[in-house]
Amino acid sequence: MTTSPTSTADPQTTAAPTTPASALTESAAALVPLLRENAARTEADRRVAEENIAALSEAGLFRLTVPRRLGGHEADFRTFLEVTSELARGCGSTAWVATLINVCNWMVGLYPERTQQEVWGGNPDARVCGVLAPSATSQAVEGGLVVTGRWGYASGSLHSQWACLGIPVVDVSGDQTDQGFALIAMDELTIEDTWHVAGMRGTGSNTLVADEVFVPAHRIMSVTQAVEGTCPTEYKDEALYRSALVPVLALVLAGPQVGLAQAGMDVVTASLAQGRGIAYTFYGRAREAPSTQIQLAEAAQLIDTARLHLMRAADDIDSWAARGEHMPFETRARVRMDTGYVARRCREALDLILSIQGAGSFAEANPLQRIWRDQETGSRHALVNPAIAGELYGRALLHIEEQVTFLI
Repeated sequence: MTTSPTSTADPQTTAAPTTPASALTESAAALVPLLRENAARTEADRRVAEENIAALSEAGLFRLTVPRRLGGHEADFRTFLEVTSELARGCGSTAWVATLINVCNWMVGLYPERTQQEVWGGNPDARVCGVLAPSATSQAVEGGLVVTGRWGYASGSLHSQWACLGIPVVDVSGDQTDQGFALIAMDELTIEDTWHVAGMRGTGSNTLVADEVFVPAHRIMSVTQAVEGTCPTEYKDEALYRSALVPVLALVLAGPQVGLAQAGMDVVTASLAQGRGIAYTFYGRAREAPSTQIQLAEAAQLIDTARLHLMRAADDIDSWAARGEHMPFETRARVRMDTGYVARRCREALDLILSIQGAGSFAEANPLQRIWRDQETGSRHALVNPAIAGELYGRALLHIEEQVTFLI
């Protein structure tokens, strides 16, 4: 195994002490009441409440995937998902932003030491957003590329200092030779206010714009090589950054789905405890109706099923990375399948919960309608798509070489 090089970090920067996974999850759980209180304001303002951002930062929950040598927790992906699903019990938009920032921070951990130092050397709380799609043009120049482009759905961009953006990598003739990630400081980009949507309104997933921005070569990483497990970080003994790229990018999106479904369960059980009845029936207390009991049990079972698949996939990612082995193709395809499966089960659970609560679920004053809209929106991210996930996993099981995407 390759030995880590001596860190070039600032002498004042010291490795953070190891924080138990349970402590990080407990910190997330402690923030749920605050996030719940600010959820309506986050949605109305179309950005996460600054009070939430400050609380997450103070709790260290934006540093889940920052290298420990640079002041982060370097937490595994089981812990990552436990934290973000817990945050979603309070606010779906806040949990989504925390998810995207933490996974983009993880991507910076795949870059060379020089790049990591530029991001975190002077500020371990620096945050990174990102968009995978290479919706840009590039021009090769001495020392790097000049990039012009527009990247939509940049969740967390309102609260980040850096952005990791998909670009075409070209040679001096202008021919594309690869697909890459370009790391660009936010002060070199502009944000267009384009995020006007039904759900996840508070994520601020606006459009980032670059106009002839120079990106040095050390801030450009090959996507195709990263998919196959080859990344430029010199710290080959840090297991977290050996995790399989696409399974990580897909699976983390399912964490908030489980948390949102559980948030719906929290709302409906609290409502049932208050003793409300079922309209146009003789049931003065809905909780005494067998139909309510059965639907509630089925919803709970669906959430449990989703969580089991979520954590099974997380454990696969973590265990392959810990062994220093690249996750096999079929297992990577199955993690994509697991991601879509989690989303479907959580949507089904929330549908049952809404049926228990009835038409009142959709009153503007009822948090269930916001939870439902957040769930319906977030679970339809392109990397979550259950139908596409099923297609690519089925092809993998049948050993069909031609796939529908290289993002597996």
